[in-house]
Amino acid sequence: MTSLLGFPNPVNEKAARTVAAGVALLCALTLALAATLGSGWLWLSVPIALGFVARVLTGPRLSPLGRLATEVVAPRLGPATLVPGPPKRFAQGMGATLTVAAVVLLAMDVPAATVVLLALVVVAAVLESALAFCLGCRVFAVLMRLGLIPAETCEACANLGSRPRTV
Repeated sequence: MTSLLGFPNPVNEKAARTVAAGVALLCALTLALAATLGSGWLWLSVPIALGFVARVLTGPRLSPLGRLATEVVAPRLGPATLVPGPPKRFAQGMGATLTVAAVVLLAMDVPAATVVLLALVVVAAVLESALAFCLGCRVFAVLMRLGLIPAETCEACANLGSRPRTV
């Protein structure tokens, strides 16, 4: 069981951006269906939330979207671009938190709140997929600077400030 759990470190950024594109597409589709055909379609947020939870716990192993991204799409995008895994896992955790909360709020019959949370996920996923701006990674970095996440959680992240900046 221990080999099943865990998150890769480092992570192929191309795969992470592919997952983000898939998440953006799935959330946007859910929101579009809900807007045009009724809030009953918001229950599509359940598999989205399950995908996030699976990726937080196991990386791409148990996530169909993660597997598609890492095994099919990313290899076709060229050589891997490796980035530290802990910030990406943190970002997946943020996505899991938002989508699980969206599902809970939907179960409590608050579909408007579900729509807002899914829209926030779309924004974050589009930033990651289209612009390589990982909002969760930025929050992770701030929490490390504040000492709320220990430096040993991500030694590569802790040393980012000492590296020369490349453009």
